[in-house]
Amino acid sequence: MSSAEPKNVKREQDSLYAKRKEIYPRQVHGIFARWRVAMVLLTLGLYYILPWINWGEGRQALLFDLPNRKFNIFMMTLWPQDLIYLSAVLVISALALFLFTTVGGRLWCGYACPQTVWTEVFLWIERRVEGSRPQQMKLAKSPWNTEKLIKKASKHIIWVLFSLWTGFTFVGYFTPIRELAAAIPTLDYGPWETFWILFYAFATYGNAGWLREQVCIYMCPYARFQSVMFDDNTLIISYDDKRGEPRGTRKRGRDKPKDKGDCIDCGLCVQACPTGIDIREGLQYQCIACAACIDACDDVMDKMNYDKGLVRYTTLNEVKGRGLHIFRPRVFVYSAILIGLIVAMIWSLIMRVPVGVDITRDRNILYREAANGDLENVFMIQIMNQDRKGHNFVISIDGMPGAVLDPDQPETYAESGEIVETLVRIRASGDIIKDRSTNITLRITAVDDEKLTDEEDARFIAPADWFQ
Repeated sequence: MSSAEPKNVKREQDSLYAKRKEIYPRQVHGIFARWRVAMVLLTLGLYYILPWINWGEGRQALLFDLPNRKFNIFMMTLWPQDLIYLSAVLVISALALFLFTTVGGRLWCGYACPQTVWTEVFLWIERRVEGSRPQQMKLAKSPWNTEKLIKKASKHIIWVLFSLWTGFTFVGYFTPIRELAAAIPTLDYGPWETFWILFYAFATYGNAGWLREQVCIYMCPYARFQSVMFDDNTLIISYDDKRGEPRGTRKRGRDKPKDKGDCIDCGLCVQACPTGIDIREGLQYQCIACAACIDACDDVMDKMNYDKGLVRYTTLNEVKGRGLHIFRPRVFVYSAILIGLIVAMIWSLIMRVPVGVDITRDRNILYREAANGDLENVFMIQIMNQDRKGHNFVISIDGMPGAVLDPDQPETYAESGEIVETLVRIRASGDIIKDRSTNITLRITAVDDEKLTDEEDARFIAPADWFQ
């Protein structure tokens, strides 16, 4: 092996395992910055407020009660038997992501992704404590002293407290949040509640405080497969190199040099980028479409008295002069499927009856003859009450006129979320039994609400010699 080979290997290792460069995103102002702030307030507002909202009889409006196996979602209570709706929500979410990505690129990443939203809050805290981008960079390079120690410690203390609040709220979706709040003075939490509060707080603190762009660049799979959903008509953030090149610095208020483009090479678009990329180098998978570079560039164009839009939301086809075609066949296909699934799920939820019945024949004996000569079949009936309150249920039979229940129309009480089993004997006299196997229907109905009803088919069995 030559002496040059180890050096080449070392250079390859350096490129593969490059040390992270600290990024200090410049704060920008503009229409897209206002949209990001609005989305932060909306998403985090919903996250932190929803657990505190009650619905109906003092129950938490949004509570995934795993120990009791029920999920309160505003006016509905869902049970493990309703997990089909969770599957439907996941499918709808995936299709919505495909549609939004096909039309608008990584809008989810730039405005609504939890990593982006919480990072924006952490950056805001950092700016309030340490100052603007130049002040933060100056503080980072300065030697440790009292001022630096106080600022750094204050920032991290606020980060930790905010993260703990985030973890507390997360657990509040699974344990009644008012019970969690009442236990704060004594910290009387169970092991799982303690674990998840600390774990979610640690994840928030680590991802939004330390990893930041590393999550988007290296950990998020969406950055890798987004190209499958992109085409030349997908909205992306793009730099107009025909208009901007060649770049060159110039003084404000002077006429634009004839040999220069609109880009004054100020670098503010790079300084504003939370992932540290240069949008002028073209579309890159690290771009989260937050549009901070657009706001920064538009501000510069205003000051230079140039037209805005040197960096803008556009498509590759529009940049190449082929026109803007956002609405295309794949968009309509995704939209039609998505709307169809949403309508189907809503209709299913509206028509959903929160009770169920399951019938099992007594396997010990198919039939038996009563003392009065009637024939009797025995069934085990399971009543599943998925309503928010308990009900008395009455059992009835259809399909075999003259057959009776023993006891006659028994009532069975089932508490909310309870599955109750009861034995039912069906008797029929010889003159109404016409065949060895007769199809019947057993129905349950809530005494106080006739809309709460369900039924299941069964068979009444008679011996072969019954007809001889």
